[in-house]
Amino acid sequence: MTDIAIWIANFDPTTQLVLGAIYYLAAAMLLASVIDLLVKLGARYGMNEDKRPILRFILKIIRVPLAWSVILLGINFIIAQLSLSPWLGNLVVQMSQTVTVIIWGQATYRIIRFTLKTHCTSSTKIGFLKPQTLPLFDNLASIAMVMLGLYFIFLTWQIDMTAWLASAGVVGIAVGFAAKDTLANLFSGVFILADSPYQIGDYIVIDSGERGKVTHIGLRSTRMLTRDDLEITVPNSLIANGKIINESKGQYVKSRVRLAVSVAYGSDIDKVRRVLLEEAAQENGACTMPEPRVRFRRFGGSGLDIELLFWIDDPEVRGRILDLLNVSVYKRFAAEGIEIPYSKHDLYIKQMPAENKIL
Repeated sequence: MTDIAIWIANFDPTTQLVLGAIYYLAAAMLLASVIDLLVKLGARYGMNEDKRPILRFILKIIRVPLAWSVILLGINFIIAQLSLSPWLGNLVVQMSQTVTVIIWGQATYRIIRFTLKTHCTSSTKIGFLKPQTLPLFDNLASIAMVMLGLYFIFLTWQIDMTAWLASAGVVGIAVGFAAKDTLANLFSGVFILADSPYQIGDYIVIDSGERGKVTHIGLRSTRMLTRDDLEITVPNSLIANGKIINESKGQYVKSRVRLAVSVAYGSDIDKVRRVLLEEAAQENGACTMPEPRVRFRRFGGSGLDIELLFWIDDPEVRGRILDLLNVSVYKRFAAEGIEIPYSKHDLYIKQMPAENKIL
């Protein structure tokens, strides 16, 4: 390097500047090539693709930004050595810094996207990061990177951000008030997708009483298909703030059905219990495990209130199985002489009206 400096010193000042610029640019490019080669070798041989995919991807992505950053630093150093006007020198430096911000912003965005996708598909998932919420976080990451990139570019060009930020705050408040219901549904949709109180295909009962199969879960609303083949669209804010009964979830996939029946006072309880269990065992739609069971609930006003409890595999067939068992139990009670009471009232007349009384 000393010999090159001595050789350059033999030329006139203009030639010295040109040769010096070429020398420093070549040195910067050589250093960038060395860094690029080292990072490439580290990503290829130093990382296991199965165990450290994110770190391996980061090394692959930062190769180009590192190389260009070294070259741009060399260019800035060359500009500092040249006798340029302050305006032109600042212009070149600001342009190189802008290119650096764009390159590193794009690399950071690609790393964030890959990280989100990797965690979303891996076995060790983050609670709120799922395939359903991946597009949302991807869009949020892109918006954040664009905003940060614009912020640093404005700082590079010495543009005052105070007025812009104040205007953005006023606009944000106005939009928030104007679209508060939409934003409430949006955030509720994010929480629903993250918490997963239900999934597509589950049978749910919402707070207002509608029951159906979930066919779509969006950021704004949830759609469910009722047993009447009617599709109901429910805003996510109503679901998030209400009570949800998920008939497809629980300790077991199966769900329990209650068949309530009343028998007359004086009936043989053991016989009633046996008949109900036999009818449940003969129904193919009722599960044998767990076994059906009978519970004597209360002494009713007109009879003895009893419940047959049995399990089904699919909540979609709840109504059909309950209908079949109601019919079979009614016929069996009639055949066994078990009376199903109806409401009875006794009327007592304390005194008959006089025959000669004129009304």
